[in-house]
Amino acid sequence: MRRVIRPALVVALLAAAAIVSLRAWRAQSDPAEKGFFYDLSAQRIFIGPRDAAPPIRGVDGPVEDGFRALVISRTGRPEDRRSWEVAYLETFTPELKRRTGQAQAAGEALSMGRLEAQTHRLVRRLSDTDWHPIASPKGEIIVQEWAKPGPDGRTPVVCTP
Repeated sequence: MRRVIRPALVVALLAAAAIVSLRAWRAQSDPAEKGFFYDLSAQRIFIGPRDAAPPIRGVDGPVEDGFRALVISRTGRPEDRRSWEVAYLETFTPELKRRTGQAQAAGEALSMGRLEAQTHRLVRRLSDTDWHPIASPKGEIIVQEWAKPGPDGRTPVVCTP
């Protein structure tokens, strides 16, 4: 009887350990799959799916006022949340949002070329009200200006969720 119970107990324990490990592994999502967004009405940063087509639903209601955000740390210490700052926001035009959603639903790649897609990606500073195509002169300034060293000589670093 002991010959049967011990192997059965070992198999049961290994199965339980495998189930617990699998659940823990599934609960942890790859950080690369997450991205920062900014809810305009709540005025706060939140984490969402990196592949979500902005604007998305924010944290304080059904309104789609959550925009992709490039979050930086001017102190060079991204682990210090108090140092986080939104360098700029990004959104998609309704056309790009629609086509991105269709491609994701079908499990296909976006059927829009990179150059065309750039005309449908819009950026703005948090303090601005106007959006600019990312490939325009104004858009290029917005996406590059944050990377300059500050008065203390430190170059800001990009933060990740």
